[in-house]
Amino acid sequence: MSAETYEVRPVATVVGGHSRPADDFQGGIESVIRMHSEFPLDTLRGLAEFSHLQVVWHFHQASVEDVALHARSPRGDVRWPPSGTFVHRNHRRPNQLATSFPRLLRIEGRDLHVTDLDAVDGTPVLDIAPYFPQMGPRGTVRVAGWVDEMLGDYWKPAHER
Repeated sequence: MSAETYEVRPVATVVGGHSRPADDFQGGIESVIRMHSEFPLDTLRGLAEFSHLQVVWHFHQASVEDVALHARSPRGDVRWPPSGTFVHRNHRRPNQLATSFPRLLRIEGRDLHVTDLDAVDGTPVLDIAPYFPQMGPRGTVRVAGWVDEMLGDYWKPAHER
């Protein structure tokens, strides 16, 4: 196995939206993905035709000490069975990266206005692409039993608590 590394530079930064990480109530919040000025506006041509984006971002408020390379119960809740690092979708992963699929509301210059992005203000965005349903999962999607219970309120807006 090769131990190759490479450098990735952010293409954008999240502006507004969530001010701190949270485990639930991520829905209904608008934020802006502000493209960095080094990328010409022409790089966004045609993006407004899509309803959703695929956004890769970095858990910038996490530290390397947060990485947990072992099995643990999701959210520390013993009702759910321990599962390994690559079963979790949080900042405890080795590269501390996440992928989200926010709804694109509109584009104003370099600002991509979105909703349902579960990154926080100041988050570095590493890549953006339109979401193509044809490139999504094929066939029946299966998840562990605890996922529905754990994420039942994830996209519920905070004001609906």
